[in-house]
Amino acid sequence: MSVLVLVLAVSAACCLGFGFVLQQNAAQRAPLGDFLSPRLLLDLVRVPRWLAGMGLMAAGMVLGAIALGGGELTLVEPLLATNLLFALALSRLQTRQPLGPQGWAGLALLAGGVTAFILAGEVRGGSAVSDPLRHWLIIGVMLGAALVLTACAGRFRLTWGPTLLALAAGLLYGVQDALTRVSGRRFSAGGLAELLTGWQPYVVVILGVTGLVLVQSAFETAPLRRSLPALTAAQPLAGIACGVGFLGDRLRTDTAALAWEAGGLTAVVAGIVLLGMHPAMPQGTGESGRERALQRR
Repeated sequence: MSVLVLVLAVSAACCLGFGFVLQQNAAQRAPLGDFLSPRLLLDLVRVPRWLAGMGLMAAGMVLGAIALGGGELTLVEPLLATNLLFALALSRLQTRQPLGPQGWAGLALLAGGVTAFILAGEVRGGSAVSDPLRHWLIIGVMLGAALVLTACAGRFRLTWGPTLLALAAGLLYGVQDALTRVSGRRFSAGGLAELLTGWQPYVVVILGVTGLVLVQSAFETAPLRRSLPALTAAQPLAGIACGVGFLGDRLRTDTAALAWEAGGLTAVVAGIVLLGMHPAMPQGTGESGRERALQRR
């Protein structure tokens, strides 16, 4: 793994983690009538804290895209999942909560899981799969699952809604990362003309805006701990599936390596859940009042 790719991916995770916290701080005060509506973005764009969070998120996405240009998607995605560590760090400054056993355990699981997956998998690039059916099958499964999750979230806003929306957004962002990688390859091969003649960059923009609406709706209706862990867990899993499925990323497949890779990903998800449920994660203000307002709708 290139040191530059490592630095870029971790820097992207830092920007994303800080940005998510600032976005949720602002989104929790947005009008409830904007749930799952593009109007939510129009309301939030007038909030300086949200704009700061979006600026950090945009910087993280740019850094992530550069990292994807120099490293395999299956390698970069687990590193981007460490954004939760930076989100927790900023949240601790806001809430003054110590890490405690739960925080340290989550940190160890997340960091150890990422390390185990990368070392055991020995991720390397390969030739992208040329069969379009395989591309559309994998992308279709991800987008279909995101659509079902979003539909279910609309019915269960008070309970599982924010988590389901975050899972859906994570799937979209994983596909977006894969198509960003493809767009980068097209640009490297033929410049701007080659990039703009493909469908991938346009779908990247559509997925980005759609995922943003889903994430902000999740942030609007519940504390960060009920959405960010699901988002952080779903994105790398979807990205890895795309990377191995049609981008040509290769992992070691002997029994021992597969066991370590599965164990590493399991540890990553467990660490994300522990950190996401940590008391330091902001719970939001006036949450009970917002829930009562939702119940009246």
